[in-house]
Amino acid sequence: MSVTTPQPQAQQTESGPLSTRPVWLVGILATLAGAVVTEAFAHVARAAGVPMEAASPGATEAAEIPVGGFFGGVLFWSVAGIVLAVVLARWAKRPARTFTVTTVALTALSLAGPAVAPHTATSTQIVLAASHVVAAAVVVPLLARRLSPMRR
Repeated sequence: MSVTTPQPQAQQTESGPLSTRPVWLVGILATLAGAVVTEAFAHVARAAGVPMEAASPGATEAAEIPVGGFFGGVLFWSVAGIVLAVVLARWAKRPARTFTVTTVALTALSLAGPAVAPHTATSTQIVLAASHVVAAAVVVPLLARRLSPMRR
């Protein structure tokens, strides 16, 4: 009878087409995917009759959100997420967890903007807030997965 001792599990990186790509490249691809999905979400809302007019704090009236505005917004704000992911990949002890916790908190904080948008219909505020969640639901998991080692 032989007794085998359990071997320590080796830490391996996630397999897949993006697992070996640079974090910044995965970030760009995730951002493009998030921007497309979020813009499609906005088109559905427009088709359902949601007015796409919102005002910034201090504005006296709402302005139209142009077609492509959601796409551009995701591109703009995701740059910060990509920079955060690159920095965490290099220096954080647990980059995927830190990235996820930070981006979920920032997404929750971003919901305050639509909630307090003056001269903006409630339905538009809801679509704006939901669009933040939609974008994060696409971008964050893709980047977090790239940052995450998989234990087998």
